[in-house]
Amino acid sequence: MEMHSVNSSAINAIGYDKETRRMKITFQQGETYDFCGVPEHIFQSLLSASSTGTYYNDHIRDRYQC
Repeated sequence: MEMHSVNSSAINAIGYDKETRRMKITFQQGETYDFCGVPEHIFQSLLSASSTGTYYNDHIRDRYQC
């Protein structure tokens, strides 16, 4: 899975696998979490969000558990 660096005070990098719909997020503190069943548009929106942390909190956090 290719990881994409993002400019965020909370998130360091984001990766996505279209086939499995699995997303990985590496946070600035070093933890990496997997998210399952993530629609591709959610990943794309996270990548292009003006505030990655806010988008994560509003649309991903506490959703898409594996």
